[in-house]
Parts: sequence; C-alpha cells; structure tokens
Amino acid sequence: MAAALSGQKQFNNRAQLKTWVFAILKNKIIDTIRERIRSPGTAIAVDEIPEDAYDDLFNEKGFWQEDARPSSWGDPESSFSSRQFWQVFEICLTRLPENTARVFMMREMLGFETEEICKELAISPTNCWVVLHRARMGLRLCLDERWFDSENRDA
Repeated sequence: MAAALSGQKQFNNRAQLKTWVFAILKNKIIDTIRERIRSPGTAIAVDEIPEDAYDDLFNEKGFWQEDARPSSWGDPESSFSSRQFWQVFEICLTRLPENTARVFMMREMLGFETEEICKELAISPTNCWVVLHRARMGLRLCLDERWFDSENRDA
C-alpha cells in the first residue's frame, strides 16, 4: 500500500484503481520471491517431501486405497465464499514445505506460467510439476481432514 500511495502521481486512470493497486502488489510479491531465491539455501529440492509419502494412499494398480479415498467435498463452490475455509486453507498452506508452498502460490494464486516459475526459481519443468503435484496432494489431504471431514462430522 505504501508503494501505491507513493506512486499515486503515476496513476493516470488508464486502468481501474483496484487493478493498478493489485498490479503493484503482484510486483512486490514477485520482488520478495526473487529476493528469497537469491538467499542461500532456498533451492527447491524434489525430495522436500519423501518420494514414498503418498504411496500408502494407492494400491499397486494406482487406485485409491479404501481408507484413503477422498471424502465427498459436497459443494466446494460454497466453501470458497467462506472466510473460515480460507483460514483453514492458509493453515494447510503453511504446513507445506516452504518452497512447495512458494511454487503453488506462484502458479495458482499469482497466475504465473510454468515457464516463468522455472525461470524465476531455476528449476526444470519436471521438477515444477512434481512440486505442484505434491502441493496439491498435501493441500487435499489437509483440507479433507481439517475442513471437509469436519463438515461431515457436524452434519
């Protein structure tokens, strides 16, 4: 917000104020990500989450184990409009390894293309897709347990 206030003279009504402020916010987030990348020890390792971490979820044919099958998510659209859902989502996101959460946020929340993520983080496309898969699996498991399963228990 400070950047928007200090740069308000450059705002010339070519875009809506909201769009302009969000563009500034997105650029600030990108700058923060770049700064963290340059810090030592932030390389993304595919092995942040052990390779076999999700093996017990599937049988030898690749199908869900009976006790690991995803629960019914009912009407996920209604969850998206719930403030509580987003609080639980944030908790789940913070439980992911830092670099896994970073890749997920860049892709799904900030709208980066895979090529941009790979360039910014100096990772391969394969590594990026593995990290995204693991992030999605981790979030699904956490949301199943902390949000959707609790809804079913309350019903």
